[in-house]
Amino acid sequence: MLCTAALVLALITACDSTDPPQRAATSPPATSATPTSPVTSPSTSPTPSRAAQQTFQARAAQRTVDFLAGQIGPREATSAAYRRAATWVEQRLAALGYDVERQQFRAPNGVSWGVPVGAGSTWNVVARPPSLREGEPYLIAGAHLDTVPQAPGAEDNASGVAVVLELARLVAAGDSRLPVVFVAFGAEEPRGPGDDDHHFGSTAMVSRLSAAERQSLRGMVSLDRVGVGRVVPICTGGRGPTDVQRELVQAARRVDVPSRACNDNRASDHWSFEKAGLPAARLGSTPYAAYHSTRDRPAVVNPAQLRRSGTVMWEWMSR
Repeated sequence: MLCTAALVLALITACDSTDPPQRAATSPPATSATPTSPVTSPSTSPTPSRAAQQTFQARAAQRTVDFLAGQIGPREATSAAYRRAATWVEQRLAALGYDVERQQFRAPNGVSWGVPVGAGSTWNVVARPPSLREGEPYLIAGAHLDTVPQAPGAEDNASGVAVVLELARLVAAGDSRLPVVFVAFGAEEPRGPGDDDHHFGSTAMVSRLSAAERQSLRGMVSLDRVGVGRVVPICTGGRGPTDVQRELVQAARRVDVPSRACNDNRASDHWSFEKAGLPAARLGSTPYAAYHSTRDRPAVVNPAQLRRSGTVMWEWMSR
């Protein structure tokens, strides 16, 4: 682990001293794909070295953002575009060797950020390591895959999904201190104004955890809006255990990533776990001008901040 930490520290020092310039924004293509449309992956680079395989790759994460927000675009939870995105994420995780299931649930009708949305079935994409046994201590890393109807959702939340997929690659290729379950949550975005009108996917997952799974969960992190800014927010809702938040802050300190803690953030999927008394935290949530708008496109996301967020998470998972 000391070698891993040193390597991570060197990577941050070399790559994150300054933020790269943002690219010019481009309009995302139309999102008329159906669930049976071919699902293609972003272009890939040549096979990286062994050292690169064991460190967080911000360019790979950025390609995921480009694909989800630039090619698929808005992904309201009951839409054909969401089904296409979920199928693609499912294929990515299965290719890494995880046992992947679609956890289906119902999302109600309502109004999502000013736009009426209909009721319908949707799902979480849940990837478990094949070796995980019920009752064994484990971690969860998740990010919501859906968007409000009008937003391509680059920062909110292709950024979080991108980091989750890159972490899934790292865990599959190396060692983590505990087995990790990776989740792409559906229907996180609001369908009304109240606390019970959003976070439907994570609520469904928590409700289906067995007593043994609840007892053996050592920490859940929701990665939500992790590609903007220079400081990594690490938050809780102020109700549940704060162990995970403290561990993440310590991990950020070890790898020299600036972070800030908050205890009043209930606006992501960690809140569903925290309300159930389970150890959870949110990583991300820096304000930005394109929030929930048509301007939330790939150029909003900064690869350097993806790297910071992913590096903190990998340090937390591996030590």
